[in-house]
Amino acid sequence: MTTHIRIFDTTLRDGEQSPGASMNVEEKVLVAKQLARLNVDIIEAGFAFSSPGDFEAVHRIGQEVEGPTVCSLARAKPEDIDAAWKALKGTPKPRIHTFLSASDIHLKHQFRMTREEALARAVDMVKHARGYVDDVEFSPMDATRADISYLCEVVEAVIDAGAKTVNIPDTVGYTTPQEFGEIIRTLRTRVRDCDRAFISVHCHNDLGLAVANSMAAIYAGARQVECTINGIGERAGNASLEEVVMGLRTREDFYQAGTQIHTEEISKTSRLVSKITGMVVQPNKAIVGANAFAHTSGIHQDGLLKDKSTYEIMQPDSIGLTQSRLVMGKLSGRHAFREELNKLGYSLTDEEINAAFERFKRLADQKRELFEEDLEAIVSETATKVPERYSLKALSTQSGMNQVPTATVELDIEGEILKETGTGDGPVDAVYRTIAQITQTKSKLLSYVVKAITGGTDAQGEVSVRLEQDGETVTGNGADTDIIVASAHAYLNALNKLASQLERRKDTGKKIGLC
Repeated sequence: MTTHIRIFDTTLRDGEQSPGASMNVEEKVLVAKQLARLNVDIIEAGFAFSSPGDFEAVHRIGQEVEGPTVCSLARAKPEDIDAAWKALKGTPKPRIHTFLSASDIHLKHQFRMTREEALARAVDMVKHARGYVDDVEFSPMDATRADISYLCEVVEAVIDAGAKTVNIPDTVGYTTPQEFGEIIRTLRTRVRDCDRAFISVHCHNDLGLAVANSMAAIYAGARQVECTINGIGERAGNASLEEVVMGLRTREDFYQAGTQIHTEEISKTSRLVSKITGMVVQPNKAIVGANAFAHTSGIHQDGLLKDKSTYEIMQPDSIGLTQSRLVMGKLSGRHAFREELNKLGYSLTDEEINAAFERFKRLADQKRELFEEDLEAIVSETATKVPERYSLKALSTQSGMNQVPTATVELDIEGEILKETGTGDGPVDAVYRTIAQITQTKSKLLSYVVKAITGGTDAQGEVSVRLEQDGETVTGNGADTDIIVASAHAYLNALNKLASQLERRKDTGKKIGLC
């Protein structure tokens, strides 16, 4: 009999802690809606106490996203738990996830607490959270470096206090599959009434073992896995949702366990998160990498032509890798456009439809054929826009052999039209230097990535840039059949995000970080 493994997605919380992967509220809501289509069991929407932006994201996702349980993280402090409840109030299925370290390393050097003090605090805060919601999760942070007897004592105490889920985090990616499996088995054996709560795991990838450790924990009896899309997260990242899910699906015979994930949505979800965060998926990444279903060896190709099962243990269409050609063009109407979006699972407001349709018509004039990926790029670009302090009105460049690359840029800056001409090492550099000159901004370009959304010489190019200024790091995206125009849009998108975040920081002060 197959055991149901709950998928707890923390892309919007732990995933966002990946350097440079911060998302604004609109982007978080868009990702959360896609996670609901993926059919995850729980969405950790943010850390409500940490900032007004996270508070708003938790609240809006709780109100607007149907299906999954919506969770807010909270330190084991009354003010954190109060903020989590305030953000979650009115959510159909709310969860508060509170945590406190269990390892002597953390308790001594970071928290300055004894084991007894930490245990008492954990119990008190679980009870405090239960005063608001029935669904409370507790994490003894750095559990894999904690004394096993003390860890058993903490787990038993928080279950008695009312925790419905107890998560065992490998916070610094320290453990091994054999060791972690034994920890889970020990807890299930030694903790009184352990079955009253779900045992969850949250593995980091510092030694490249996050997925292996998660699978070992499932085999040992864990019933929830905390993971992220594309494995993004703090430091080297988290367990990759798509790898855990497809590992269970492909080897259900071994694990006797599975999920309720709609796997056909995996590829689309991966692309969306990659686009919004600017974190490119490596080509050889399992499941969602560009080469995951590519076969070069002649022996492999021969086998595939005879029978796909010779060298493919899963089918590309099982994760949604089917390129849907849209029978639409420049004569298509708004109603047909909306219907195509509905088929792809997107639900946009009338205002968003109008903006996306205008972008679609411009693209239809440039491309002979439109693909699903083209439409996804339009939708995500439209739905994740931030207030535009700077917008592109006109752009032209000149470059080539034996001439200085030159760019002429015209911008609308809060209603004022400004135009400048500048030079650079290449056409993109010339555009960026000229935009910086016009806007008088001092940001540092940390990364610049270009990729084609689809094939063909008329394909849209997608540009992702990462900028840093005054301690704030943002990602900007732009797409166009002209790669220079796409580059300008990506740079301006990032500048607008920077302006918004720096303005918010003036009003609210520095937000609290989470290790």
